[in-house]
Amino acid sequence: MKNLAVSRRYAKALILIGQEDGQAEQYNVELGSIVGLFDTQEGFETALTNPLYNKNDRKKVLQAVLAATDLSAIMKSFLILLFDKGRIGFLREIASYYKDLADELKGVVKASIVSATELSSEAIEKMKEVLSKKTGKTIVLNVEQDPSLIGGVVSKIGDLVLDGSVKTQLMNMRETLKKGESV
Repeated sequence: MKNLAVSRRYAKALILIGQEDGQAEQYNVELGSIVGLFDTQEGFETALTNPLYNKNDRKKVLQAVLAATDLSAIMKSFLILLFDKGRIGFLREIASYYKDLADELKGVVKASIVSATELSSEAIEKMKEVLSKKTGKTIVLNVEQDPSLIGGVVSKIGDLVLDGSVKTQLMNMRETLKKGESV
């Protein structure tokens, strides 16, 4: 849990810099390219994060790689800062949070819909439209299925959860009946 909070904090700090200098999207691309290096260059991430290797040697590896890239000065400084603070291992999470923040700046929000049954493409588009109108933003929708809901739909946009599932309604009704209130 601590890692998530730390990753968010670094992503937020970088997005603030990106907003100030107008390079938020550029930093998003650059973070993606570094994560891409981690994915494609076997051993690179380990060379930076493995405490069995001398810290100065690991930093030299990072500096040599950064010198060979065309990353912005801010991004190079950011990566060195992550390394110096022992946070370079969080880069994937930081990049993921940063992408979400950069999307929000562009007016794009991730939402998820979980339904008891498979939804038609028309129903999915209609829900996307409704959520887009409600938020005033472009919605990127992730659709899942969960038969345990019995019926209905649960939609989530950021921290907002709209639960219209039959399962939740039955649980609420049960709690009301337990308290002896009329339904």
